[in-house]
Amino acid sequence: MLDFIWYAAAFAVTLGILVAFHEFGHFWVARRCGVKVLTYSVGFGRAIWSRTAKDGTLYQVGIIPLGGYVRMLDERVDEVKPEDRAVSFNAQSVYKRFAIVAAGPIANFILAVAVLWLMFGIGVPTVKPVIGDVAAGSIAEQANLQRGQEIVRVGNVEAYDWQQVQLGLMSAIGNERVDLVVSTADGQQRLKTLDIADWQFDPEQDSTFGSLGISVYQPAVYTELAQVMEQSPAAEAGLQAGDTIIRADGIAIDSWQQLTDIIASSPGKVLNLLILRNSEEQQISVTVGEREQGSDVIGYLGIVPTTEPLPEDYVFNHQYGIVGGLIKGAEQTWSLMVVSVQMIGKLLTGDVSVKNLAGPLSIAEGAGVSAGNGFVYFLSFLALLSVNLGIINLLPLPVLDGGHLAFFVVEWARGKPISEKVQDICYRIGAALVFALMVLAISNDIVRYAF
Repeated sequence: MLDFIWYAAAFAVTLGILVAFHEFGHFWVARRCGVKVLTYSVGFGRAIWSRTAKDGTLYQVGIIPLGGYVRMLDERVDEVKPEDRAVSFNAQSVYKRFAIVAAGPIANFILAVAVLWLMFGIGVPTVKPVIGDVAAGSIAEQANLQRGQEIVRVGNVEAYDWQQVQLGLMSAIGNERVDLVVSTADGQQRLKTLDIADWQFDPEQDSTFGSLGISVYQPAVYTELAQVMEQSPAAEAGLQAGDTIIRADGIAIDSWQQLTDIIASSPGKVLNLLILRNSEEQQISVTVGEREQGSDVIGYLGIVPTTEPLPEDYVFNHQYGIVGGLIKGAEQTWSLMVVSVQMIGKLLTGDVSVKNLAGPLSIAEGAGVSAGNGFVYFLSFLALLSVNLGIINLLPLPVLDGGHLAFFVVEWARGKPISEKVQDICYRIGAALVFALMVLAISNDIVRYAF
């Protein structure tokens, strides 16, 4: 229940910010063009808050946070007095109307730049995209990718973390191949070409790089002890740092995970360990301690393993100064815009499955998870959604901003507007298409979360 409340709150905040900025773009440019704004609304339906300004503009927040609108004086829907005609939307030149409508998506792109600027200014704790295990027989293995190599670039996308790797691979979906630049342990950079003609990627099952057979680097954990906790069962039995555990009750120990599983399942029992100390084998008996874990009782010894050293600067804070952060924010926004357009194109051509379309439940989960992970991760999610909202609104469907812009382009080319009858037909078709996309996205959510 608490998760539901958290996700719902994060969803409302996220959409509220995105819609407010989008509609403010329309509002601000309309005012600059001398158009009278009647209503500025964030959300649809009954108003849960409203205020009328001195100039007569009604500001309100609707109860349904799935959009918003700016209502301007317009002779096509309002009774306009002769003296007010000059401030009505329809009386403006096609250039001004184009600017007013385009300002919404542009505001979303500006918001993305600003949000990413703030994110990079704060700094993003992250890890380098160093390859871990490579699955046998996978596309990654066929390209001779190896453990410990760092991915530097995917296609045209600079890969400074795994999110960038994901972004680059997403843009390559539907292609025959994708080029990766990797850095080896000796600092040499090499080009690797992945054959992805038969790549099967299901976003509900795996990440992009995971489906290629690439795992995130995790340092190897050895059965040699790095530390023995004071006054622990292991210390009382005489185990020391530097000991390597070879067997437990006659079972050969091949991994640290195997050893911890044996210890956890043996609370209060005596384990006979065969260890290697100073190149000599020794037998040590140890009574496993007990501790509560939820409703269960598990065993413990109080030992810490040695691990493989991390690559240089593996964990880092991705941060820039004021100017560098602004430049990086703009570059990242452009990359997101390019990938978004590519993904829409691949949805239309069938290279990307419509199962990738996400509805409000997926957005709510993404908002809640990112907000729970930390402020900078929420900012990253907010920027991604802001770019997507801007791109989607530029699609040439009549009920969207892009449809209006398409009408204005035709009007500019013809020297006169498209007839009301043709526009009405186009609006009906556009509304049906948008409704179908919404139903599909919500259906994906239902399948994703209910089954």
